[in-house]
Amino acid sequence: MNYLRALALYDSVLATSPDSAVVLWRMARAVTCFADTSALENRLVLYRQAKAFAARSVRADSMNSESHAWLAVTIGNIAMFEGGQTKVKLCRVIKRELDIAIRLDAGNDVAYSILGSFYKALGDVGWAEKQIANMFVGGLPDGGYEESEAAFRKAIELAPDVIRNHYELGKVYMIQDRNVEALAEFRKVLSLPLTIGKDH
Repeated sequence: MNYLRALALYDSVLATSPDSAVVLWRMARAVTCFADTSALENRLVLYRQAKAFAARSVRADSMNSESHAWLAVTIGNIAMFEGGQTKVKLCRVIKRELDIAIRLDAGNDVAYSILGSFYKALGDVGWAEKQIANMFVGGLPDGGYEESEAAFRKAIELAPDVIRNHYELGKVYMIQDRNVEALAEFRKVLSLPLTIGKDH
């Protein structure tokens, strides 16, 4: 979780291998994790830097599942700072990148975890907002809490010790008033090791 040290090491590798898709998506991941634990006013700039690394990674190797997954992650983070119309446009890009990531590697737990968050966000959109999106910006993709639960369950199947997967699934259960199931997920979170700065 020493992200600045990690970034310095990755940067030194990029100096000699500027088109390494693996190093580039790992840079995107490290910058994202660093941004997640940074002051709010610094996050958008960092998320945009992370997106630039992820986009370079996709250009370097369009068949790398992690490259597409981390591009989706970074665009999703940027979308949180955007207005409604831009969010709708970006959500289609996010979904496309996640679909590609999963098609390239059905065992990509990061892609399934972000897909879970994607569908949860769709579930959070009210009927009126969906109608407005349909009229003015081409509409939203289908999906909601049911699809979110399925994606998080798949992420947990693939990566059972990742805190994020259990925590976010617990939040989906809470929205649905499935409090016993939510509590089981939150208790599981407390038993898992911290692996990224955001876990603290």
